[in-house]
Amino acid sequence: MKSIILILWLIFISSDLAAETLDVEYSSFYSHVKKLDDPDTDALRFAFGFMHIADKRLCHVSSAQIKTQKQTLALTIENNNRFTVPTDKILKMARAKVVIELDDQANQCDMSVQLETLPSFLKTQYNHDELLLLFKQYQAFFDEMGGFLSFMMPAPEGLLFHFEEDVRLPEELQTLVDKKGTLTLSKTWFMQQKGLYLPNKPLRITAIVKN
Repeated sequence: MKSIILILWLIFISSDLAAETLDVEYSSFYSHVKKLDDPDTDALRFAFGFMHIADKRLCHVSSAQIKTQKQTLALTIENNNRFTVPTDKILKMARAKVVIELDDQANQCDMSVQLETLPSFLKTQYNHDELLLLFKQYQAFFDEMGGFLSFMMPAPEGLLFHFEEDVRLPEELQTLVDKKGTLTLSKTWFMQQKGLYLPNKPLRITAIVKN
């Protein structure tokens, strides 16, 4: 019995030592999410994570919370080790912090910010107008960010539908998907005014962006 307790205690200690905590000002996140406070970009969101510098993968996030002097708000960690934060100016004024527990060394993890389509827009069937709406949302975002210098900003060239690597798409889409399970719909594809029929929901949708 004593040996079992000792083993459990050692496991607890080792797991506690392995976890590292990052405290990040909420304002660092707010500076991004406030950019989507517009009907022209209301199908988009920012998803946050931390990229491992050496391994070029997302660091494993075990938990994340927004903390102020008066409250603590737990954040949902998604399967890909990313999370979202609410757009709340009050949290910024309260100098809230986002406390992140990592299972990797904190000094090896840099913040990664991904602009993507909201999960409510992930489905198996899209008509042409629905796809065009998503594409125009990305166009509106980059145009708005550039203002009168929008010609200097990166421009979306199409949409990327991300799936598991072993996804089996219809034959007519096979030439458009790579080995990582990413389906590329370029501007040329959009000109054909086609709908899109998929066997599975995509994991996420992002934009093809070129400078």
